[in-house]
Amino acid sequence: MGLLNIISSIKDRAEKFLNEKNVVTDILGKMEEKTGIKKKVIALGAVSLTGLYLVYGYGASLLCNLIGFVYPAYYSVKAIESPCKEDDTKWLTYWVVYGVFSLGEFFSDIFLYWFPFYYAFKCLFLLWCMAPMSWNGSQIIYNKVVRPVFLRHEATVDNMVSDLGGKAMSAAENLTREGKTGTGPPLGSFTEDLNMYILPLSLFSLLSPDHSGEE
Repeated sequence: MGLLNIISSIKDRAEKFLNEKNVVTDILGKMEEKTGIKKKVIALGAVSLTGLYLVYGYGASLLCNLIGFVYPAYYSVKAIESPCKEDDTKWLTYWVVYGVFSLGEFFSDIFLYWFPFYYAFKCLFLLWCMAPMSWNGSQIIYNKVVRPVFLRHEATVDNMVSDLGGKAMSAAENLTREGKTGTGPPLGSFTEDLNMYILPLSLFSLLSPDHSGEE
């Protein structure tokens, strides 16, 4: 029964998407007018060809990343523009999991590249993470893995962000002061030192609770 509910939910979401007014449905509508084939059949054929291409085609990595980015990005923008905050949380959760997965993939790509049908499985994983159901992949991974790890190290990350912020402000003040007096090391060298603090600060600021609380 659970599997039937999943299939029914995916089917309903797909039909809802095909009935919406957007670039994809406009293209499918024009193809339906010219060929006489229903856009549902065209969409199903396109999905099947995409699956085959992910298994056998060249450039499967790019196609897989587009699938994992374009659809969620589209609905993330719609979520931002809607007054409801529940969908905002849903897509923020997806992007957090997507970022963690991409980071892990970056360091293990040299091994995963040789895994048979890797990009097909990756695409299925991303589709599971964005699936229109309450227990999709992003919700499970976030609640079981990402959230416990974050809460365990939240205080450490906050202290690190605060420390980096103080060092960056101090470096900026020194740069301004020495720029006025004409003393101190060359500007290029000082800029490199400043970037050493600012770049990590930018990364940790994105992960900090204060940043996410502004949404």
